[in-house]
Amino acid sequence: MVIKTEDIQSFQPFIDKLALPRKKSHKGQNGKVLVIGGSTLFHSSPIWAAEIASHFADMVHFSSTQENNEIISSLKKSFRDGMITHQKDIPDYVSEDDAILVGPGMIRKEISKTSIIQPNFHEILQLQDEAEYARQITRYLFQNFPEKRFVIDAGALQMIDTVWLQLLKQPAIITPHQCEFERLFGISVANLSSDEKKVLIKKAAHENNSVILLKSVDDFISDGDTVFQVIGGNQGLTKGGTGDILAGLVVSLYAKNDPIESAVIASFVLKKAAEKLSQSKGHWYNTSNLLEIIPDVLTELVYNKNAYGSFHKTS
Repeated sequence: MVIKTEDIQSFQPFIDKLALPRKKSHKGQNGKVLVIGGSTLFHSSPIWAAEIASHFADMVHFSSTQENNEIISSLKKSFRDGMITHQKDIPDYVSEDDAILVGPGMIRKEISKTSIIQPNFHEILQLQDEAEYARQITRYLFQNFPEKRFVIDAGALQMIDTVWLQLLKQPAIITPHQCEFERLFGISVANLSSDEKKVLIKKAAHENNSVILLKSVDDFISDGDTVFQVIGGNQGLTKGGTGDILAGLVVSLYAKNDPIESAVIASFVLKKAAEKLSQSKGHWYNTSNLLEIIPDVLTELVYNKNAYGSFHKTS
């Protein structure tokens, strides 16, 4: 199925399924998420993901390196709805939260995927190799919390073994760009037609107990049964940080929505936000501009029947 940002009606079935905050709900009932990411090299990535998630989830917990925790603590003005958590407390917050994002800003490197090192949690925290930490914390979480909803992005995505995905009782949403897809599954999709990409992505999702959101000029999303192609956006989305915003949006939606709807809505909203920004800033908008406008875009899509033609959510 093709979904175009210029054809709002093609998107209506997804927005109609979006879980909205209930009028008489209490704190936490509309989604709690945990963002695990960052490294000594990459600071902004997990912060961008956490900031966008804080707009849509009741609670956002953030765990990174000590340095990154200090950075985000200094950003209380923009990240006032989140809570900084120490790495040692990760299992407690995974148990508490609805969905967990792992990977933005984490280090990746070439390693032997046949490695049998399986340290316990305390030993994982002592790892000095940040790429190995990304690998081992993801494995630990999959093994010990298989019932949880995971979104795997960036560094963690490049360090996992696909066989680990079979441990999960709910499909992980994985968000590779084309090079990451090839690294993970050993298949290049860069020069394939849209129809060829759909076949391969559907097969990979089916075989690996996951929902795949392939990031490219057009995004391709599959749960192994169906495939959706989201068309829209513009070249301003090539800037660093847009993928982190997408991952944060996906995990905040996945806290209370089905995985396929979460991925499609996040992809569509990001592209629509890029188009709206281009009206005033051309292609020269940045990640902060996207953070500011995405809540407005989703609000218009959900509630305002005049914003995009006749589109309107009635419930």
